[in-house]
Amino acid sequence: MINNINGMPVMYDVNEKPFGKSWEEWTAKWWQWFFSIPMENHPAYDKTGENSGLINQIDPNVWFLAGTTGGRAERIINIPAGKAVLFPVINVATSYSENPSLKTEEEMISFVNSHMSDIAKKEASIDGENLNISENHRVQSRSIEFSFPPDNIYGVKEGLTRGIGDGYWIFLRPLLPGMHHIKTSGACMSGRIRIDVNINLMIE
Repeated sequence: MINNINGMPVMYDVNEKPFGKSWEEWTAKWWQWFFSIPMENHPAYDKTGENSGLINQIDPNVWFLAGTTGGRAERIINIPAGKAVLFPVINVATSYSENPSLKTEEEMISFVNSHMSDIAKKEASIDGENLNISENHRVQSRSIEFSFPPDNIYGVKEGLTRGIGDGYWIFLRPLLPGMHHIKTSGACMSGRIRIDVNINLMIE
């Protein structure tokens, strides 16, 4: 088993509250971070890792990484030592801005549930060791408020909105300094979405 800097399992348990927050609270913060980034710098469209590091990191304890909106990426990313790392294997979100036909929180929940029920593949590994990504690692955020910037990744009107996020997540304790290799892969049953991300993560 891969251990972190304190000799503990590499991943937080889903029942833990890293730095005093639940996984639901942390993934809500991740979505707020994800939606806050303009299209031109967005890490989800970054094939090399150039935009996946310092962009809009908002917490002193946890480093957020993005997957892709579809397709493959091979990234080299440097982050400071001592940071926990949160990132998705595969996820989905919606908001009133993206889908104006959705009028209530219940309708947004139904929307993301229908997409998550279509997930056929969710795999991840770190340093060659497979991680067990189970239903326990699926986390749905409560309704959260966030702000779309100008030129956002969904091309919707800028400004405040509310949304729901859902997905399968990896939450790593701070890793030992040096290079770590992270792979994630996800797909839906219809084949419309296939995601493969290889990250060479340098802890400095």
